[in-house]
Amino acid sequence: MNPNFSRRSLLRAGGAAAVVASGGLIASQAFSQQSRKLTFAWNATAFCLSPVVVAQERGYFERNGLQVDLVNYTGSTDQLLESLATAKADAAVGMIHRWLKPLESGFDVKIVGSSHGGCVRLVGAKSAGVTDLASLKGKTIGVSDIASPGKNFFSILLAKNGIDAEKDVVWRQYPADLLDIAVKKGEIQAIADGDPNIYLIEKRNQGAFVEVASNLSGEYKDKVCCIVGARGELVRKDKATVASLVRAIVQASDYVAENPNESAKLFARYSPKVAVEDLRALLGTLTHKHHPVGRNLRDEVEFYARDFRGVGVLKKTTDPVRFAEHVSFDPLA
Repeated sequence: MNPNFSRRSLLRAGGAAAVVASGGLIASQAFSQQSRKLTFAWNATAFCLSPVVVAQERGYFERNGLQVDLVNYTGSTDQLLESLATAKADAAVGMIHRWLKPLESGFDVKIVGSSHGGCVRLVGAKSAGVTDLASLKGKTIGVSDIASPGKNFFSILLAKNGIDAEKDVVWRQYPADLLDIAVKKGEIQAIADGDPNIYLIEKRNQGAFVEVASNLSGEYKDKVCCIVGARGELVRKDKATVASLVRAIVQASDYVAENPNESAKLFARYSPKVAVEDLRALLGTLTHKHHPVGRNLRDEVEFYARDFRGVGVLKKTTDPVRFAEHVSFDPLA
């Protein structure tokens, strides 16, 4: 792990302050309470993780009695979960589409909270006639990672629409910033990737692409994307600290939903290559008001586990109910 930075909010109010309630889950805590230290791993280039920046910069971590060191982690999901399981980090945030398969392998990490839905999209090249899911049959889809959330998710969506993701389409990997070049060369006819990359591709090729689907399409419109995980030992020995982290992320996610412009300005400090107005537009496409915890989160884990088992990402022998019960934990109960 490479800790590129550790920022602590300077926003302190005098005396004690009540934390704003969110969905009835938030309990008030005093600033004078001794802070509990926590190392939190995240990807500082992922705009959809703006709640992490908001929680740090606007004092939500502090208000929940936490002293959080942010660690910028850019390794693979397996490496990230291993860092949690081996106590190199206490908690982390990532995409449920990436986490379920390695969690099936037995990492001692529990899913404890969530932040939002959205941020993965599939766009088709108009010049190739790709405008809906049916038109993808026989086409080649470009991805930035052959094990990416985009490939995993859209394989499921294609299967649910009668298209075999292994036989009826071809998946081809390219560097993220070259995906639109591959379209222009005729090597691929669609792109499945996350934002801001898809957004920037559409912006520099205005009118060339049409959105075919996203991970908020149809039955997924109220499903979570980014989840919070904590190392198993911390969950078992310090439930209060995990609960404080979950509350802070919930509060910060609500703030992003209600204040996308201010949130974009805060995140721009961490992502100088994307303009504030673009970050603002992107935040408006996400569902930061949707951050299930407890039983609701467990149910969504089960939902995705069924999907992933159906397309072979998870083993056929994996029981979605038992799996969800095992990898999920409710620190607020």
